[in-house]
Amino acid sequence: MINNDILRRIRYVFDLKDNTVMKIFSLAEFDVTQEQVSAWLKKDDDAEFVKLKNKELAAFLNGFISFKRGKREGPPPAPEPDLNNNMVFQKLRIALNLKAEDILAIFELAEFRLSNHELSAFFRKPSHKNYRECKDQVLRNFLMGLQLQLRPESKGSEA
Repeated sequence: MINNDILRRIRYVFDLKDNTVMKIFSLAEFDVTQEQVSAWLKKDDDAEFVKLKNKELAAFLNGFISFKRGKREGPPPAPEPDLNNNMVFQKLRIALNLKAEDILAIFELAEFRLSNHELSAFFRKPSHKNYRECKDQVLRNFLMGLQLQLRPESKGSEA
């Protein structure tokens, strides 16, 4: 998925205002301006649209973990320069403190079927023989399920 789309969807699902998004970045000790956040949230065809880099999305997700679960002792983790859907999914799982059955219930809301074994394969190390790459469709359905769970009044409309 496009990093900007992930940020837009998380922002919409959790009803985060721009200043809250900036606060989340600051929790990861990553300073951003109102203009940067605004440019990242623009639609792809907008002239002022700016592509969100992997490191910036990783910083946001690290800050989101602190925002939802509280700040840990010591320095925050460094944002990963290479980010994939598995890492995004894992960070969201940690931030929301979700167990496998919670995630499967979220997928059910989006009418997406997944077994417990398929789900666990996304959270394995890439070197593990049962590791499975998280495709855009899986991450998109997870975010849609979250939206249906947390904002049921939206019924499929997207940010």
